[in-house]
Amino acid sequence: MSSHPRFGTALTDGLFMTSRDGMTFNRWSDTFLQPGIERQHNWVYGDCYQNHGLIETAAEDPTAPPELSLYVIENHSKKLERLRRYTMRIDGFVSARAPQKGGELLTKPLVVAGSSLTLNFSTSVVGSARVELQDANGTPLPGFTIQECNDIFGDSLDRCVGWVSKGELAILAGKPIRLRFALKDADLYSFQFK
Repeated sequence: MSSHPRFGTALTDGLFMTSRDGMTFNRWSDTFLQPGIERQHNWVYGDCYQNHGLIETAAEDPTAPPELSLYVIENHSKKLERLRRYTMRIDGFVSARAPQKGGELLTKPLVVAGSSLTLNFSTSVVGSARVELQDANGTPLPGFTIQECNDIFGDSLDRCVGWVSKGELAILAGKPIRLRFALKDADLYSFQFK
């Protein structure tokens, strides 16, 4: 690899850019996709070119949710050139992350608009997420405390949160509340009232 004439002059890392209007773009300088472990035909000119955009594709397993795919050219300057598909979870770019020892997140007051609360999250096998609903001043609401929240674990784009009391969120509709999340070895990507 070190004897390749283009080594160190025209190698490619994939970066990440976003735009809401197609005119103004935000580009992150941190690498999004690297060429990977050194092999005979990578880390050369043109290796690791990504396609433009992310494409929502069906998962290989029909019981799994859709995923995001991106396509990358490998071994660009060799006869062994190929197109590789990488996949990632939908809405999984940014998360609130807590280690196994645990961590918490408290939202600003927001208004309940729906009758259920769902999470886009991921935990380890021993990890968990729990949610407490509080009034706007931070007082836990009876029936919706951390202790009464059913333990949530797994990896889901849309898991409904439940409490032992089976309290209905509909009674809180239109009222300002705060959400307290207790996470252990978990990523919380988003939450939504439905």
